[in-house]
Amino acid sequence: MAFPYNDKVLEHFRNPHNVGRIENPDGQAVEGSPACGDMVSVNIKVDPESKTITDIKFESYGCASNIATGSIITDLAKGKTIEEAKKITWKDASEALGGLPAIKVHCSVLAVEGLRGAIRNYEEKHGLAVEKKPTTVDTVRRRLKKVMNPLMGLDMVSTNLVEKIEVADGVVGIVINMPEDHQFSASIKEEIKEKVETLWDVKKVNIEFTG
Repeated sequence: MAFPYNDKVLEHFRNPHNVGRIENPDGQAVEGSPACGDMVSVNIKVDPESKTITDIKFESYGCASNIATGSIITDLAKGKTIEEAKKITWKDASEALGGLPAIKVHCSVLAVEGLRGAIRNYEEKHGLAVEKKPTTVDTVRRRLKKVMNPLMGLDMVSTNLVEKIEVADGVVGIVINMPEDHQFSASIKEEIKEKVETLWDVKKVNIEFTG
C-alpha cells in the first residue's frame, strides 16, 4: 500500500530536524495532548539584543505529519527574529513540505501554534507583550481552550470540564469537574498552570478539583 505522503514529508518524519529539549529555554509551549493522539512541544532560545531565535527544539507525539511539520517549522523559524517567526503560517509549513493530505492539515496548525505559543511565553516572561490588558475570566477561558480533555479528545472548555473561573487581585481560581485523584488530574493541573501563570498580571493560580 502506498504511503499518503510525499518524499519530503517522509524524510522529515524519518529524520526529523531539531528534535529534543533546550535546557532553560527562553520560551516554551505545548499544544495538543498525547492522550488525544497529537501533541507538540516547542522550546526556543532567543538572543536578547537582536531578538533572533538562535536555537529551537521540538518534541512530537503523533503521526508522520505531526513529526514532519514540527521538523519543518523549527527549520523555518531558526535564525529569524521573533517578529518574523510569528508570521510563519501553517500554509508555509505545508508548502515547505510539498503539501500534506487534507486530513492532516491540522498537524501543521498544531506546529505553528506551538511555535507561536513559545514566542508568546518568551514575550510574557520578558515583559515584551504588546498589549498588557488586565487578565479577565474570558482571557483565562481562552487559555484553557488550549488545554485538552484527554477523556474526550477536545479542549476542556468545550467539554465542560471547567466548572468555574474567578479572577481577583492577580489570583486566578479554576474549578475542574474531575476527581483530584484521577489519573489525568496532575497533568491537567500542570498544563493549566503553564498556560495561565505566564499572564503578566497573574500572581497565583489556584486549581480545585471536584467530583
